[in-house]
Amino acid sequence: MKFLNIAASALALSLVAFGASAQEYALRFQSSDPAGNPNFILQQSFSEAVKEKSGGRMTVEILPVGTIVDYKETQEAIQAGLIDGHITDTSYFAGKDPAFGLIANPVGAWSDPAEMIDFVENGGGKELMNELLEPYGLHFIGVSTPGLEAFVSKVPLDKVADLKGVKIRTPEGLIANVFAAAGAAPVNLPASEVYTALDKGVIDAADYSVFSVNQETGMNDIAPNPVYPGFHSLPLVEVSMSKDKWDALPDDLKKVLIDSVKVFQQTQLKTLKERDLKAVEEAKASGKITIHNWSADERAKFRGIARGEWAKFSEKSKMAKKVFDGINKYLTEKGLIK
Repeated sequence: MKFLNIAASALALSLVAFGASAQEYALRFQSSDPAGNPNFILQQSFSEAVKEKSGGRMTVEILPVGTIVDYKETQEAIQAGLIDGHITDTSYFAGKDPAFGLIANPVGAWSDPAEMIDFVENGGGKELMNELLEPYGLHFIGVSTPGLEAFVSKVPLDKVADLKGVKIRTPEGLIANVFAAAGAAPVNLPASEVYTALDKGVIDAADYSVFSVNQETGMNDIAPNPVYPGFHSLPLVEVSMSKDKWDALPDDLKKVLIDSVKVFQQTQLKTLKERDLKAVEEAKASGKITIHNWSADERAKFRGIARGEWAKFSEKSKMAKKVFDGINKYLTEKGLIK
């Protein structure tokens, strides 16, 4: 890797700055988002909360994507001491273990961010995350998410049966498999081609983004039957750091980091929810867009179909099976699977 030749000197400098005798702890985390991106801006609430809650004893500088290394190399960079932690979509590391992809976005599992967050914080998810991360020298601090994606559609979709034969843009992999199992016809297209493909009738619907983004980009104008709240995709964004440096922190500063991630999480959810609700009202006011909201029974039916694909995916690794069992146990106990 391109950074390994400077890793030793970087680690030495980092340890000096992070020494146990130091009165201040200065950390650098790299984000998977670019500067100016709404999610990157919201991540600053984590940095601000750390400084405030620690009384200035600890600071966290959040670097934009690519500042030190590529977004897929942050695990190695943390191990090498080039950065202290990252804020990133866990699915980027699915190439190392399929379990990262499954826990990052078990398609169809969550109908609300609160469900995923509760699974992570209280349902065994954080333990699974640490079991996944610790072999790579990382410790999981906490979770956030950019929110539950809405679903873009030119045709009315009110239930699972309505997906039959619908040409849906999806990324390759688990999400495409889930939609195929539900009767749809997945089409693999990059995000940059979704608008044109919808406009020309190449596809009927698309996995794209949250409602406010879909509205701002004009997706709902050419595909005026969105499903909101969505039923399929809700990514897990992890905040993790070097395990060695985590272990060296005093307990009160560990708590500061955990509490500050919670501030970021709630700030992100509140802000994005407000943006979505404003966009929903604008869409309704236009008189041209019909918003469809699936019933709990239909969401559970889709989740049941998805579970069959998660089970197949879980055969890819030992940890993927543990993640599948954990998610399945949580959803069953909460009555979210029928």
